[in-house]
Amino acid sequence: MPTRRTALRSGLTGAAVTALAAVPLAALTARPASATSGIGPAGGAGHAEAGRGSAHRGGDRLRLTLPAPTGPYAVGTRAVRLVDHARPDPWGASARPYRELMISVRYPAGHVEGHPLAPQLLPGEADEFAALDYLPGIPADRIDWAATRTHAHQDAPPARTVGGSPVVLYSPGAGDPRSFGTTLCDDLASRGYTVVSIDHTYDAYAVQFPGERVEKTVLPAEMAKAGSDPDRMVALLEKVLAVRVADTRFVLDALPAALPRAVRAAVRPGRVGMFGQSAGGFAALQTMHDDRRITAGANLDGVLAYVQEDSDPGHLSSVAADGLDRPFLLVGKDGDDLGTEPAWAALWRHSTGWRRGLTLRGAAHASYTDLESLVPQIVARLGLPAAVLEDNVGTLSPGRAITAGRSYLAAFFDRWLRDGDDDGLLDGPSRRFPEARFFDAPPR
Repeated sequence: MPTRRTALRSGLTGAAVTALAAVPLAALTARPASATSGIGPAGGAGHAEAGRGSAHRGGDRLRLTLPAPTGPYAVGTRAVRLVDHARPDPWGASARPYRELMISVRYPAGHVEGHPLAPQLLPGEADEFAALDYLPGIPADRIDWAATRTHAHQDAPPARTVGGSPVVLYSPGAGDPRSFGTTLCDDLASRGYTVVSIDHTYDAYAVQFPGERVEKTVLPAEMAKAGSDPDRMVALLEKVLAVRVADTRFVLDALPAALPRAVRAAVRPGRVGMFGQSAGGFAALQTMHDDRRITAGANLDGVLAYVQEDSDPGHLSSVAADGLDRPFLLVGKDGDDLGTEPAWAALWRHSTGWRRGLTLRGAAHASYTDLESLVPQIVARLGLPAAVLEDNVGTLSPGRAITAGRSYLAAFFDRWLRDGDDDGLLDGPSRRFPEARFFDAPPR
């Protein structure tokens, strides 16, 4: 079944595409976290709110919606540009003598009246996504990708939370923008977390900076250079993840100063969590391995080796080879577990900390992204074949996939960042989620 791992085909075919796609990539850097930063709020996108509820048409293109968060708080957001003056851009794609990133900060908000909902994609990002046209069976030009609104209100004042708001970082899949994790990030913020999502510039298909400047991915060109040479492909995969880990450690360096002033005062210092999907999940656990500032990490269907197929042995990342001594969660698509993912099995064997692993029956690789809610709307409204839905997001009911993903992720961070009670959800099978299958139930 085609997966999100083929997202960067962009005119490429064969092993090069398979390699980068099949690697929900990991990183190995251990760079000292000593960079300085230039920090400032990004220019907002002043779009009016799109309608909520089911998908509807605006003009002749389909408009889509995202599911509402389930926590007790409204959500606020601010986009921030970060500049790492100590690090030249590793991809060599910028004339600027530094590495620059865009992040989004989501947080529990107080009063939100008068604060518009933020868009999922800015116009320049939406245009590039439509041009990619990579979702199997879906005519991208029939969708108004810039019209989708998140449930986060721009620059809304933060709420006061009991005990402060723990910080969680998010890294997206290879080629993906940070905004494709909106469903999970908005939900965590509504439950009282401050969530910092990271765009990895020149990895993500497009990143829009203040002034409407858009920086596009270099990964298809890098994959073309690697061609069918396995050594060059491994080196590229290692670089992709090394850059992601370096980006993440720089963001950690920039916190809490990178947060809006009022949000900074509301966060809970100390324990920090991280999660990601695909390459972002790999990056989350590798960063946790390299940097003890990460207390707990969750990997949503990310391979932990530099391989061209999930089932290939060898080329383990250092996190898989060494293991972790702190809590981690593995969540796979249907069929991904310790028996089919050699790098996951290696991580499991070598780790001494608390760990859990589960799959969702019928879930696909993209089930842990916003596509889980967007694709069903497109298929239904455009009358596309059922096979298009299955090819993109699997066979699990979208509502069940979203609810399960949100619930297990929140339970994990509640347990390890808040010392909270998850009602035993992570201790084994639950009647609430019969589609969840645990790999194992090791001692607590």
